[in-house]
Amino acid sequence: MNGNNPYAGAPGVVEAGRPEDVDLSTEQKESLRRAVAGIVTRTESYLPEGYAVGSELSYGANGPQATVAVRPPVGHPVSAGFSPELDDLEAGLDDDDRTEVAQGLAASAAAQVMEAVGDDLEPTAR
Repeated sequence: MNGNNPYAGAPGVVEAGRPEDVDLSTEQKESLRRAVAGIVTRTESYLPEGYAVGSELSYGANGPQATVAVRPPVGHPVSAGFSPELDDLEAGLDDDDRTEVAQGLAASAAAQVMEAVGDDLEPTAR
């Protein structure tokens, strides 16, 4: 049974599977908050009214984790989560990556609305 335990190992030997605690500096936390807030703002800019966009930050044993989610007016919510490396936080998250995440979320949320509504709508004008 010891082989199935991720913390198994001989006493005094490095504990396999045990994550190291990652402490972020105040500057790193603020950098992550700004980057995630920027993704939220960009996502909102691609969507019409009626879509709710939010984010969540957590700092676990495996490092920082960020999630940005969109709840469309109809259909299922969509989200994107990522765990940036500490080096990325020092240098700042890449602007192209933030734009790509925002565009992907907006497109996925729009697709959820289209899927929920279907093709049965009558056009209101021609």
